[in-house]
Amino acid sequence: MLQPISAGFIAAISGFASSFVLVIAGLRAVGASPAQASSGLMAVCFAVAIVAIVGSLWLKIPIAVAWSTPGAAVLLAAHGGHLKFSNAVGAFLVSSALIVLSGLWPALGRAIVRIPKPLASAMLAGVLFPICLAPIEAVSTLPLLAAPVVIVWLVLFRLAPRWAVPAAMVVAVVAVLLSAGTGWLGGSNLLPAPVFVLPSFDLFTILSVGLPLFVVTMAGQNVPGFTVLSTYGYSGPPRFALVATGLGSGAANLFGGHAINLGAITAAIMSGPEAQPDMTKRWVATLTNGILYIPLGLAAGVAAALVSAAPTVLITAVAGLAVLGALVTSVVNAMEDPRHRISAIVTFLVVASGVVVVGIGSAFWGLAVGAIVYAWLGWRRRQAIEAR
Repeated sequence: MLQPISAGFIAAISGFASSFVLVIAGLRAVGASPAQASSGLMAVCFAVAIVAIVGSLWLKIPIAVAWSTPGAAVLLAAHGGHLKFSNAVGAFLVSSALIVLSGLWPALGRAIVRIPKPLASAMLAGVLFPICLAPIEAVSTLPLLAAPVVIVWLVLFRLAPRWAVPAAMVVAVVAVLLSAGTGWLGGSNLLPAPVFVLPSFDLFTILSVGLPLFVVTMAGQNVPGFTVLSTYGYSGPPRFALVATGLGSGAANLFGGHAINLGAITAAIMSGPEAQPDMTKRWVATLTNGILYIPLGLAAGVAAALVSAAPTVLITAVAGLAVLGALVTSVVNAMEDPRHRISAIVTFLVVASGVVVVGIGSAFWGLAVGAIVYAWLGWRRRQAIEAR
């Protein structure tokens, strides 16, 4: 029984350490105060814990749950919009409601899955691209602090890829301690403190943040999560997974969290034979994983204080290293089909530009413009075929 417990422990520690800075930075980018960002991180940790524990005990399958890492990247990419956090929370709630609706109304879930993969992947790539430039900027502006982070990541990516980002995060913490001292460790801000956020609803914020958050969470996390489960011989429970993670996300939203979903990378850790040769016992790994997210959530205050004390470019650099693999996958998927490369690259360029038109961010416009180009070129192609 120690084998699945170990797998759950590894998945929890590596998953948290790999991207908690991205979650906090993303929440701060859409207007959260340090206290609200800390509350949001704690809220998504507790939501992950509850859904993972209930799902594991009820379904007896290794149903991995995680926060939406690409969703956090969407938030970070929206930093230029000067958003009110209450509006952002309202957009989070719209995304959560759509996820629940996808579970209750399968036609909506199928519609999201049918978003052309080149467009969905190109949108995510456009969101991730500016973040992945941050390590370059950090090394050029803070070489003594950032270069060791990048070097450690590169060395371990070759020798132990699973631990590359967590190790880089450890080096970044050391860099913060060297540059900022230990003053940030004092004060009551290190204690876990849930902060209720009264949501407000703004159409522009919903289109800029809520809709892209929904799309990347579904296409970038839930769909791959179901795929991983099926790969290892499990019948993914779409209704339970979507309704439970949507409701969990909604509860976390009210305390500043953004979204939770099925895990993909962590699912691979806990669903395969390495976690437990007997596939009927692998659910213990996800149960362990869920339980561990409770103390990790209680450490949210320390994590938020660390991020607040660090140079912004250094934190964004670590976030960039964390999502570099997702950028590679997104680019490959976007450009895989030669027929749709033009529409994919148009989507990518519009999203990566960060343009804001009539108060709506580039993620929405990239998907909209890419869809128009996709439809136009597809229609022209069909016309040419029929003319023959």
